[in-house]
Amino acid sequence: MKTTKNYKFWFATGSQDLYGDECLQKVAEHSQIIVNELNKSGILPYEVVWKPTLITNEVIRKTFNEANADEECAGVITWMHTFSPAKSWILGLQEYRKPLLHLHTQFNEEIPYDTIDMDFMNENQSAHGDREYGHIVSRMEIVRKVVVGHWAAKEVQEKIASWMRTAVGVMESSHIRVMRIADNMRNVAVTEGDKVEAQIRFGWEIDAYPVNEIAEAVQAVGKGDVDALVEEYYSKYQILLEGRDPEEFKKHVAVQAQIEIGFERFLEEKNYQAIVTHFGDLGALQQLPGLAIQRLMEKGYGFGGEGDWKTAAMVRLMKIMTTGKKDAKGTSFMEDYTYNLVPGKEGILEAHMLEVCPTIADGPISIKVNPLSMGDREDPARLVFTSKTGPAIATSLIDLGDRFRLIINDVDCKKTEKEMPKLPVATAFWTPQPDLATGAEAWILAGGAHHTAFSYDITAEQMGDWAEAMGIEAVYIDKDTQIRNFKNELKWNSMYYKLNK
Repeated sequence: MKTTKNYKFWFATGSQDLYGDECLQKVAEHSQIIVNELNKSGILPYEVVWKPTLITNEVIRKTFNEANADEECAGVITWMHTFSPAKSWILGLQEYRKPLLHLHTQFNEEIPYDTIDMDFMNENQSAHGDREYGHIVSRMEIVRKVVVGHWAAKEVQEKIASWMRTAVGVMESSHIRVMRIADNMRNVAVTEGDKVEAQIRFGWEIDAYPVNEIAEAVQAVGKGDVDALVEEYYSKYQILLEGRDPEEFKKHVAVQAQIEIGFERFLEEKNYQAIVTHFGDLGALQQLPGLAIQRLMEKGYGFGGEGDWKTAAMVRLMKIMTTGKKDAKGTSFMEDYTYNLVPGKEGILEAHMLEVCPTIADGPISIKVNPLSMGDREDPARLVFTSKTGPAIATSLIDLGDRFRLIINDVDCKKTEKEMPKLPVATAFWTPQPDLATGAEAWILAGGAHHTAFSYDITAEQMGDWAEAMGIEAVYIDKDTQIRNFKNELKWNSMYYKLNK
């Protein structure tokens, strides 16, 4: 499936006409050079588009409204080359509706000590102009990202690139549609939530369908299509019969192939980008969707188990944000299962009944067919593997009744000390920062769910920026977390959001 549009970012340079045409010509030349070099850097994931210098209320307002109307524009990068009176920006900023980055830079990296004069000072005063502009953006309480440093520096370009992915996440959030098969798991609290408020806040559409309506789509898939996909499975994955009859095994795999094709056709026809299932309501489906869901996630769909539409949307969102990232290690739905509490080896074994995305796999991926005590259906086929190692984040979006909160935990993924030959599911093993005891306590104090949207390829900063753009609370659990301070932060946040309802 196609994940995102061909997004671009506009580069808008601020100035004014007090210094004459020659100065304005240099401002335009400098900003064009910056845009060209940014695009040539190979660091930015999206193209930057140069816009003529903004010097009047009318031009600023017109440019921002054109950005609003352009479907390919995912955000505007602003920079004040000279002094730019900030009142000129008010109307444009009031009407602007997309992500905003304030690049606080200047064209020259070093002061030209031997030649600097007042003409140079007037022309190159971003230290002045950006503060004037920054003041009005702060006074108007507009959410924006501020990046400081010389535009040609790799670290600055990497910060711009990181923000671009967050901005695309903001833009694409309003295009996420989640298809719920049946409802939430009965009596479970954390997978519930206010779907109307989610659509108001994030733009998500969350719709329910009777399970047998999608089961009919599965049953309509022809044998030829199923056989072709099964052959693809057998050529791509290791087949672990483990004593089962080969033909009987293949029939179980074929059921998942039929589910994958039927589900994907239904999702495409109805224009949904995420899906949730519930093992307690499978209707006419022969198996709980396992391998089928894993493959759909690999294609870019979001997923949440037991009706968890919030996590399904977040998995989809995070997959969008990582689209095209070089050396990406993967993004998946995940669930906290069981602990290892041995001193010095602490961690959480992550898995789910079946549905973990193979993008996070390290090494061979196998197909197994094993019984499943839940769902009251025949033994489902599933992909089995262990995850990659390295730093990652686990996130949980929860509904607190009066607001949404995004919990973001830095985690360190590791290999388990020993293999688990009797566990027929895909797994990850991680230690939350700053350590298991502190991380788990903070997660529980914040109300975090047992389901997470997990990624190796997104940073906590990016997800925090997304939350800020969405106007929701974000809390971080990382190497600096201390429980006493964390409790106070939760109290302060609660007071803030109650006062600003």
